[in-house]
Amino acid sequence: QVHLVESGGGSVQAGGSLRLSCEVSGRILSVNLRGWYRQGDGKERESVATLANSGTTNYADSVKGRFTLSRDNVLQMNNLKPEDTGVYYCMIRNGWNIYWGQGTQVTVSS
Repeated sequence: QVHLVESGGGSVQAGGSLRLSCEVSGRILSVNLRGWYRQGDGKERESVATLANSGTTNYADSVKGRFTLSRDNVLQMNNLKPEDTGVYYCMIRNGWNIYWGQGTQVTVSS
């Protein structure tokens, strides 16, 4: 059975940095997409950054230039803003399933 566990969330002031990691237990075959989503209060879950097997990385416009996603699914978040506040979810997809972690809270105060 596969489990994804996020870590690295927390509370920071605007302009600060956080580094989110995603630990995977179990084996996932034929991964074709990995990345991070987030959900703010009263908002829908949205894509933050994704990395395809092709090597293409896509970032939400709101985080370009501030967030970096590495191949090991670590999300480096710099120059954080209050609007980055939310629960961040690790995601891994293959041809059959989409796997999600339980989420980690990120709170950015002004």
